[in-house]
Amino acid sequence: MGVKNEREATAGEQHGAYGVGGPLSGCVALVTGASSGIGAATASALARQGATLALAARRTDRLEELTGVLSGQGATAVPLTADLRDAGQASGAVEETVERLGRLDVLVNNAGYGARSAVEESDPEDWDRMVDLNLKAVLATSQAALPHLLGAVAEGPRGVADLVTVSSVAGRVPRKNNSVYSATKHAVGAFSEALRQEVTTRGVRVGLVEPGMTQTEMTMGAASSASAARGMPEEAWLRADDIARAVLFMVTQPAHAAVNEIMVRPTAQEH
Repeated sequence: MGVKNEREATAGEQHGAYGVGGPLSGCVALVTGASSGIGAATASALARQGATLALAARRTDRLEELTGVLSGQGATAVPLTADLRDAGQASGAVEETVERLGRLDVLVNNAGYGARSAVEESDPEDWDRMVDLNLKAVLATSQAALPHLLGAVAEGPRGVADLVTVSSVAGRVPRKNNSVYSATKHAVGAFSEALRQEVTTRGVRVGLVEPGMTQTEMTMGAASSASAARGMPEEAWLRADDIARAVLFMVTQPAHAAVNEIMVRPTAQEH
């Protein structure tokens, strides 16, 4: 058995079969950007802890593939095809989750887009895409989710609900050639902290997970990502499962404990 399979076997032994007896049993979680990478890994991690999943992204085929995998392992999951750059589709994904699954206890805002270049050489269409997906989609899904999350506090099995946004180290450490991406992630951090103050006394925990260099479809093999890594080899980067564990740590705390921010860097990453 390889190292990866040993890790997966250990996780299975710790958490039991999908959908059975975990701390998220009876809970419904919506994960955006769930068709690959961090989103798919997070959905699997939540399912292992007993959550029912709604999976939102543009690529229907990928969502259906992941839904099939999770269902085959005993979890309940539904695919929701949505272009989250459209605020109506973003909020609609929340409403469809509740309509089809009956409730919402956990929202994971994971969908995102990044394009690196100097400001004077940038394509404004890339700016729009980053602002729309990294920031405005988070606003739309969060606002739509809040009534349901607040309802889950009163009626759900845990007495608490969770809203987690996957941001980036770039939201804390701006770098040249990454200005607009960093700006969107800084904005998400400010929004999350302000929202936390609005709802924390009502039982909704708001968390921010900030990954460093991570192996995803968006970063692997991209020249811009290699530049951002500053010579750190790809094998030293984080994996999607590393970020999924951080999200899982946040949402499985006891009701009286809120972990509001986690930054996860590769051991070898300096900045």
